[in-house]
Amino acid sequence: MKEVLGKENGLSFRGKENLSVIDGSQKKPCNSESTKEKINPMVYIVFCSLLLDLLAFTMILPLFPSILEFYKNNDNSGLYDSLSNSIKYFQIALNAPEKYNSVLFGGALGSMFSFLQFLVSPIVGALSDVFGRKKMMLLCALGIAFSYFIWAISHNFAIFVLARFVGGLSKGNISLSMAIITDVTNVSTRGKAMAFVGIAFSLGFILGPLIGAMFAMFMDKTTITWYWLPAIFAMSLAVLDVLFIGLFLKETLPENKRASHVVTSLTQAMDFVNVVSIFRFSAVKNIKKDDINFLKKMGFIYFFYLFIYSGLEFTVTFLMYHHFKYTSLDQARMFCTTGVIMAVLQGGVVRRLRPEKIKPSAVWGLYLIVPSFLCVGLAPTSFWLYFGMILFAISTAFVVTCLTTIVSQFGNHDQKGTVLGIFRSLGALARALGPFVGSIAFWGFGSTLTYVLGGILLLYPAVLLHKLKI
Repeated sequence: MKEVLGKENGLSFRGKENLSVIDGSQKKPCNSESTKEKINPMVYIVFCSLLLDLLAFTMILPLFPSILEFYKNNDNSGLYDSLSNSIKYFQIALNAPEKYNSVLFGGALGSMFSFLQFLVSPIVGALSDVFGRKKMMLLCALGIAFSYFIWAISHNFAIFVLARFVGGLSKGNISLSMAIITDVTNVSTRGKAMAFVGIAFSLGFILGPLIGAMFAMFMDKTTITWYWLPAIFAMSLAVLDVLFIGLFLKETLPENKRASHVVTSLTQAMDFVNVVSIFRFSAVKNIKKDDINFLKKMGFIYFFYLFIYSGLEFTVTFLMYHHFKYTSLDQARMFCTTGVIMAVLQGGVVRRLRPEKIKPSAVWGLYLIVPSFLCVGLAPTSFWLYFGMILFAISTAFVVTCLTTIVSQFGNHDQKGTVLGIFRSLGALARALGPFVGSIAFWGFGSTLTYVLGGILLLYPAVLLHKLKI
């Protein structure tokens, strides 16, 4: 049997074609039918762990604008006022309303969180190659729980920023979850197992904001600790995740398959944070020149799309809060609507697309995001905002999954993990830059121009992909 080796965001993994791998041990070859049917129990453990994590993570989404407005009026650390004063000249020059300062600071926090995740994921992955997946999963889960504890005691803006910083540093659990799934699946079961990750994200983004909104409904936001209860609930979910991992997750990378040197593993992981290297797909070796050129073009398309997309996506909550006066519950309803649409499409349509339909679906999804953001930016009423966000949900359900599927076809068996790892790193870098740039545009030029211009710019990756031949 041919051994399949690869790396994904600094994570090494090993599997055998037509072999079942359970807890890192190889079992006897079995027929393809039974292999196709069976999914390792660790996949369900990872699904439950991710769901707990995402419920806690997404709770803050409908609360975020209110939290920043609260610190604007109640910050005793002086950080918020100091930041506001530092941008006063630009605010006057651009005639930006002071109420939009919270949008700018929110974008900075969102980008900081994603950038830390971009840096940490490969490092955590490399350490898990040496010390095992479970230990690093527990370390990440403990860090996440601690970040919610800091949020719970964040009586000023400086402590809240610290909470987001610790949370970003601890967010290597997503990549680790992918690695665990890769450890315990083979070629025939991996696609179905990875679908559980998408389901966990969809459920998290449906239920988490609703939970956060329910807390907001029954709390007096004028008190200094109005955010305390949702923060404690998020921390409780995170602690439950720590216990769940400790009790039920089994180590999936046995000692005889681990990397022997920390330095070597970390050096290899740096390929996933070197900006020049990831755009060039430098870590992918022994591949045709035409294939490398194709991957470079796909990587640029993916990065450009997610850079604009993430900036506009992040500021939607502030648009709803400032322009449409949406409460936390109103925002949660919006997240629930888009989340349900994405979950239904991903579960019922996207995963069943025939190979020849993958690229056309990605192109169609990219074109659809253009009128989506135009509708959102020009929306005079909630009806048009909902219409634009429904188009947004339909497009989102197709684009990233289809683009990832196209890229996964390139490279030998021992390179596919590396290709996908670089692709995810490009996405993480885009999400690290997009929210801050999008928030600057929102703050300086207003929401209408930001969304209209962003929507028009998204025509570019759509045209590039349309012209690209596989």
